[in-house]
Formats: sequence, structure tokens, C-alpha cells
Amino acid sequence: MSVAVALCLALAVLCAWTAALAFWRLPTPLERLHAVTFATLAGGAAVLLAAGLTDGLTPRTLKCAAIWLVTVPVGALLSHVTGHALHIRDGERR
Repeated sequence: MSVAVALCLALAVLCAWTAALAFWRLPTPLERLHAVTFATLAGGAAVLLAAGLTDGLTPRTLKCAAIWLVTVPVGALLSHVTGHALHIRDGERR
């Protein structure tokens, strides 16, 4: 395994740990959504970069890119819907 691939995978792990720490420290559920979204986007991009560096432009790398590109809008949609539901729930409590 090359140094660049190891650094990309280490970056993915660092993103996951950073998001976990942020999730633990942030006070409100709406703020915690940002941590989850960060882990999905940044960690996925680092893994995709590692796959690209390992295999080059192959069908397997293109499948990884397609999965990540589908995850981005679906994750954004899920974060938006979850945030909206939290906003409605918090509004009912008042």
C-alpha cells in the first residue's frame, strides 16, 4: 500500500473520529446533523480518493464514485428532512 493511499485512509478515519467527537459535544440535535453529514461526505471522499489511487480509472473505482455521488444528494435530503422533523417537534414542545 502506498503512502498516499494510507494517508487517504487515515484521513477517512480522522473524519469519522472528528464527527464522533463533534456528535458527542454538540448540544442540539440540529447541530449534530452537521457532524453526521461531515462524516458521510468527507470520509466518503477520502475513501473514494484512496480507491482511485489504488486502482486508477477502473470499473470498481467508477462504482465507488457512483455510490458516493448518490450518497451526497440522498444524505443531504435525509439531513434536510430530519432537520425539518426536529424543527416541527421542537415547535410542538413550546
